[in-house]
Amino acid sequence: MRIISWNVNSIRSRHERTTALLTRHEPDVVLLQETKCTDETFDPIAEPWRELGYEVAHHGVNHWNGVAILSKCGLDDVAIGFPGSNREPYDEARLISATCGGIRMHNVYVPNGRELDNPHYLFKLVWLERLRTVIDASRPTLLAGDFNVAPADIDIYDPKRFRRTTHASPPERAAIEALLDCGLVDVARTQAPDTEGIYTFWNYRPGQFERNRGLRIDLALASADIANRVEAITADTAERTPLPDGAEGEKPSDHAPLIITLT
Repeated sequence: MRIISWNVNSIRSRHERTTALLTRHEPDVVLLQETKCTDETFDPIAEPWRELGYEVAHHGVNHWNGVAILSKCGLDDVAIGFPGSNREPYDEARLISATCGGIRMHNVYVPNGRELDNPHYLFKLVWLERLRTVIDASRPTLLAGDFNVAPADIDIYDPKRFRRTTHASPPERAAIEALLDCGLVDVARTQAPDTEGIYTFWNYRPGQFERNRGLRIDLALASADIANRVEAITADTAERTPLPDGAEGEKPSDHAPLIITLT
């Protein structure tokens, strides 16, 4: 079973790349974040993927955020957002869940947080706290997407630059640890516990990708039974590689797709 998680940074700007990605990797399940469109806008964009055999569920309400699941192995019990009283005011289009191939998939686009003194930072921390309410690691579970948190210094090209910024603050990292305490495993670090330079995001500024000045903020957290089935997890950096000058085609997202292969 192959699963792809990718922050596309606007599906309208990346729909052709998404189709090419599906053709190249032939995934069973695809988790897309930051689609930046409504359900009505997404529906016709997804038609080529339905023709490839995917069932599609999307959660988007405006031109911000947006998450989607594409599946060839079932798309059951679709749910959006947090349950019950945990929903408001944290009901932005950042979470969609479904059961695919017997695995409960939670596709997340965690708030950015902006700055440490910005109200959105507290919004991010509470959002991550409420995310724990959807986790049931007693069943096969995969929680994946753009977490906007680098869990440790090893996940940042220059940790000193991020000591007083979002994405690496102690409370954000504690929130990721709290998710792991729910019975989840950071799959990439079980595969390569001490390897530096494994990143999924590179700023668009010139030279950032070419010099591998990146962050690992796209994560796959799995219940133990699913983590034990992981054969490989890699970032498809070809999708992040800038096009040659003068070349025609869609600009890459600032995130690389995360490719997860299960037995």
